[in-house]
Amino acid sequence: MGVSAVDQLRVMALFPGKAMVSVDGTNRLLKVGKPSPEGVLLISADSREAVIEVDGRRGTYSLGSHIQSRFSAPSSVEAKIWRDGKGSFKTVGSINGRTVNMVVDTGATSIAINSVQAKRLGLQYRLSGRKIFVDTASGRTRGHAITLDRVRVGDIEFRSVGAVVIDGQFPTEVLLGMTFLKRVKMEDQGEMLILRAKY
Repeated sequence: MGVSAVDQLRVMALFPGKAMVSVDGTNRLLKVGKPSPEGVLLISADSREAVIEVDGRRGTYSLGSHIQSRFSAPSSVEAKIWRDGKGSFKTVGSINGRTVNMVVDTGATSIAINSVQAKRLGLQYRLSGRKIFVDTASGRTRGHAITLDRVRVGDIEFRSVGAVVIDGQFPTEVLLGMTFLKRVKMEDQGEMLILRAKY
């Protein structure tokens, strides 16, 4: 088609069936099935994330996702996470293809999920998990050690990631712990945390 490679893509706004993106600095309102002049194609979109195809490569992007590398040469797969008003790095990711809110926690030895969220995600942790005790901020509690099939943050996706399901409603958000973070390089730029996949 003679479409030039895209260097930068930022998701600016999300709507059902539409997405406002910045393609190399130019704002484009994408509609499902209709490629932009640069060849960026929206596969699907809702208020949380969009599936976008560039140069034949599909990726799932949440609001604010910013990818800066040539799609035709994905040597650096990364995710950018912004600091919230309370100083935490929070983002929207997915576990086994299902969307979840996450908070980066380098103090957590593994990804931590409460049992309510685990049931919503369809995780059979009582059948497949190993019973353990977990030390939390409120004391020691019961949990199950499991392995997640897929965990995605931004454009980074890892398979077979260790996690812990903790009985009860805490933590209220999924803790993105070291079983994921040890597989990326982290660069803290103050208001933004950049994760880059290690190869």
